[in-house]
Amino acid sequence: MPEFRLFNSLTRTIEPFAPADGHTVRFYTCGPTVYNPAHLGNFRTFLFEDLLRRVLRMRGWGVEQVMNLTDVDDKIIKRATEQKKTIREVTDPVVETFHEDREYLRIQRAEHYPRATDYIAEMIALVQRLEEKGLAYKADDGSVYFAIDKFPTYGKLSRLDTREIKAGARVAQDEYSKENAQDFALWKAAKPEDEAAEAVWDSPWGRGRPGWHLECSAMAMKILGETIDLHAGGIDLIFPHHEDEIAQSEGATGKTFARFWSHGEFLLTDGSKMAKRVGNVSNVADLRANGVSAAALRHFVFSTHYRKQLNLSGDALEASTEAVRRVGDFADRLEREQGGTPALAEAAEGLLVEAMNALAEDLNAPRATGALFEFITTANRELDLHGHDVEALVRAREAFRQVNSVLDIVPESGTEDRVLSEWVEGQLAARAAARQRRDFAAADSVRKALEEKGIAIEDSPTGTRWKKVH
Repeated sequence: MPEFRLFNSLTRTIEPFAPADGHTVRFYTCGPTVYNPAHLGNFRTFLFEDLLRRVLRMRGWGVEQVMNLTDVDDKIIKRATEQKKTIREVTDPVVETFHEDREYLRIQRAEHYPRATDYIAEMIALVQRLEEKGLAYKADDGSVYFAIDKFPTYGKLSRLDTREIKAGARVAQDEYSKENAQDFALWKAAKPEDEAAEAVWDSPWGRGRPGWHLECSAMAMKILGETIDLHAGGIDLIFPHHEDEIAQSEGATGKTFARFWSHGEFLLTDGSKMAKRVGNVSNVADLRANGVSAAALRHFVFSTHYRKQLNLSGDALEASTEAVRRVGDFADRLEREQGGTPALAEAAEGLLVEAMNALAEDLNAPRATGALFEFITTANRELDLHGHDVEALVRAREAFRQVNSVLDIVPESGTEDRVLSEWVEGQLAARAAARQRRDFAAADSVRKALEEKGIAIEDSPTGTRWKKVH
């Protein structure tokens, strides 16, 4: 098996990667802020991390993955205030939705999903360590800040020029831009709205709550140890979030916080970064409502390298839907066939070599996916010869299984077909109601929507039948 190499955001180079102990990768991934359902931009990052996790496991390493759930921050408190709820009442349903969406997209379950509010004691202890080392101070506003001018290597991940930072200025909010990267809040003094939302705790500095950056450091080090193997997230988290994690973690321990940093690029819609504030958000519920399978979205995401921007469009999703239908048809055929040819076995070995080499070189999923489709073309041609080589067929099935165990792009006849069926049945009910009221324009509109999704319908005396067509 080829050496596994990964792009390290810290050094900006592709480097050999292996767990420090040679056995288990201690892996931290920044999860969702649970005030709204995660959008597809978030899930592009989570799918890249799922690919990374699967490749690590395929190589025989154990993986201990932590994905945090940020359940206290400015956005959550703002939502709680607007809805006159506590933060727990806001976040609990969103956490549930996240796991439903994750399971639908076949993202493997992490070993740990810590909620920030369960680790307040660890966060307070971390701030105290920073205070003792002279890296944190309580300001006049009652909040505790990290003194970045006391941490000489601040900016090493983002390559930020610290000379541009205005010394002594403080930033209390969770979100800020490169232009105002000054001392950041570790612990925030309580405000009335925090108290009302039950987002405050007692501390040595008075009633307050943790800063967003502090949460991840405390949870990562508590669960995985003071030096972890790999930290991953979206590219938008490099600064300030991951930069601040490094500062407060290494400032407290004097040890390397993460040996490797890995970041995925943005998902774009019409050339703009997907974000809630610009109104172009699509989420997993939208996919399900439109009959887009998990296999299709996985194929769409993995058809572009994780470090390249990816543009979401209806045409691209349609193309991926058609592509995975072909994969599914081939998977079914591979199970039905009785034998193969020596050339089929040769193609299977070629698939394994090409796919494994691709995935070992900075997770080149597009190349691995291409190899899979080339194999399908060759294999179908060989299977058409109706050979009797059973061993060749076994090798083809195993090669296909191994590659798909990482990509996971075979449509299932279970959950995903049920989702599509529910959508089609809903459309047919709307069409029947439109015809009942003699609104034939609306009925034709439904038929057209079905045809656009590759669904053919046929009216008969016993009702309307439908089927998927290519």
